[in-house]
Amino acid sequence: MIQTIIHKQAPLDDKYIQVEFLDTVIIDKTKTKIKDLGIKSVELSTYFFEYLTGYQVPTAYVKRDSKNIIKYVDYSEYKFSLKILNHSDKRIAKIFGIKENAELKLPVYEFRYGETKDNLINESHLLSFDLCNSEDMKVILRISSKINAVLKSFFERRNEILTELDLRFGKFQDKIYVAGDFTPFGIKVYPNKENSRWTDPNKLNTPTDIKKYTDFLYNIVSPK
Repeated sequence: MIQTIIHKQAPLDDKYIQVEFLDTVIIDKTKTKIKDLGIKSVELSTYFFEYLTGYQVPTAYVKRDSKNIIKYVDYSEYKFSLKILNHSDKRIAKIFGIKENAELKLPVYEFRYGETKDNLINESHLLSFDLCNSEDMKVILRISSKINAVLKSFFERRNEILTELDLRFGKFQDKIYVAGDFTPFGIKVYPNKENSRWTDPNKLNTPTDIKKYTDFLYNIVSPK
């Protein structure tokens, strides 16, 4: 199963862009609409971008322009993403003979090329194919490490466990920013306690699963 939020991007001028978050997902190559998914994804992304800004993390986020639109600086996106694993996924568990979702002693950082999650690449690929220079790579890893530490602590204080995080980066006026978004498809959180509002983020196979997990994350950041 493949799930992704479809965005519409539009330039505002030579400095800013607007990204509209839709209610559409793709499940097994079939488009499906989930009510309020775009609005709640913007709510999540806005919350975490502003939260990270408070910790001096450089973000491409400028502001929320409407219920389902975010304004960013007009960054040039790197052609790779970075996955941070605090717990073992299925692939790591199989390779190293450990239980799936076992806590790792140190975070594992995995680069992926393009939009396909199986296109695993390493730092040598980044340099060899001019996807990134060595200095930019160091900055990206440093920012990623700080984001992971900040958000792990955020969820721990709320009795939740951040197991995985997908990050994208971009460059604007020679400065590197965390870009992309913080949606239910890029944040995997497990509860420390029984939670009837929660669903396994590894099993978002139906619109109902996606909605339930989205609501779980949304309720964490929403004012009570």
